Amino acid sequence: MQHLIVATRNARKTREIQRILGPRFAVRDLSDHPQIPETMESGKTFEENAVLKATAASKELPGLVIADDSGLEVYALDGAPGIYSARYAGQNASDKENIDKLLGELSRRAMWHNFASCDSGAGQVANLRHFASGRFCCVIALAHEGELLGTFEGTVEGTIVERASGSHGFGYDPIFVPNGFGQTFAELPPKVKNRISHRTQATRALAAKLGALKLSDQGLGGGGGAPGC
Repeated sequence: MQHLIVATRNARKTREIQRILGPRFAVRDLSDHPQIPETMESGKTFEENAVLKATAASKELPGLVIADDSGLEVYALDGAPGIYSARYAGQNASDKENIDKLLGELSRRAMWHNFASCDSGAGQVANLRHFASGRFCCVIALAHEGELLGTFEGTVEGTIVERASGSHGFGYDPIFVPNGFGQTFAELPPKVKNRISHRTQATRALAAKLGALKLSDQGLGGGGGAPGC
């Protein structure tokens, strides 16, 4: 079994990564390492932030460390909230506060489009009156002892709707409808979301890299178990 540490204390994110990777991987996070501070996200891109967090944590922790930075980019808002997604409404803002600010910005700027004026995809979310186009992005960085081993990206295009719906997931999931579906990420069963999400795409690319590295031969597994995929 391959052991990984995620440089986060977001338990929901850790559980999602574990579900995507499956039983071949044992995923832990910084909750098991209270002495390790979370690195400030001072980068200008998702990739820069992921690399900063993974390399910093891997200098203090045994074995392989991964970190992700992800967020929602709304085209009508020039890509906002982007790298500030988790703190869009303030440093300690709740998911609801971030969502409320985003929807308020779209309403204030009159950026909503009526479905009647849309030339594609309207029928998929016809019960929701307005939408704006955007995408979720995720970049995962893999590091060992301060050395960056690779970065892995995933994106999913969709629409941002004006009313939050659903109880699954976290973040902006209640207002994001992925293209080809009629429900928000928060309404979709977790198995469905985990098949198509931006984090799934990045995590699967990570898993492929781990297999290619033949980590058991390189002694990078760590974590007290027999490493390898």
